[in-house]
Amino acid sequence: MGQDRPLIVKQLGQVDYEPTWRAMQDFTSRREPDTPDELWLCEHPPVFTQGLAGKPEHLLADIGIPVVKIDRGGQVTYHGPGQLVCYLLLDLKRRGLTIKGLVNRMEQAVIDLLAEFGVSAERLSGAPGVYVAGAKIAALGLKVKNGCCYHGLALNVAMDLAPFAAINPCGYPGMAVTQISAFTPAADKETVGAKLVDQLRVKL
Repeated sequence: MGQDRPLIVKQLGQVDYEPTWRAMQDFTSRREPDTPDELWLCEHPPVFTQGLAGKPEHLLADIGIPVVKIDRGGQVTYHGPGQLVCYLLLDLKRRGLTIKGLVNRMEQAVIDLLAEFGVSAERLSGAPGVYVAGAKIAALGLKVKNGCCYHGLALNVAMDLAPFAAINPCGYPGMAVTQISAFTPAADKETVGAKLVDQLRVKL
């Protein structure tokens, strides 16, 4: 698929959520027709993000973690240390991708990545993301502007999952969440990130 199209990968480390979001908006607004696409890999300090359709009732408790209202689709999710976040800044038109097609490829990249760790994952109808035995292991959210997208996916690697109990993850009451370390304790974000990039390069 995308092997003939440049894809720049940037390792951002741990960065605050809001400045990173604003940087994605800025990058997208300044794009030219020949601007290379980019993947940004990072993790964030604890933060809840609430999408455009986000309903306040999905925030169940104030546990001292900030809530940032943002411009992606979807409801509320949690980001924190030990979670791998991959932002996809892509020219969809240039890559011949629809939003539905991109979501499918993102989900498949995570499913194939998890298979490399011996973890069997799947989609759930009507609930974007990736699941293991019904528990969410990766969340997806995108914003498309002028045929280009930003935001991306968050994959739970080895993190404190407790803050998810303060929300209805992605708007689903009682949804269980899980992470790679529950199945492969030795997994680390660097290895998982490299494998995710490899999967996305092939599929995009």
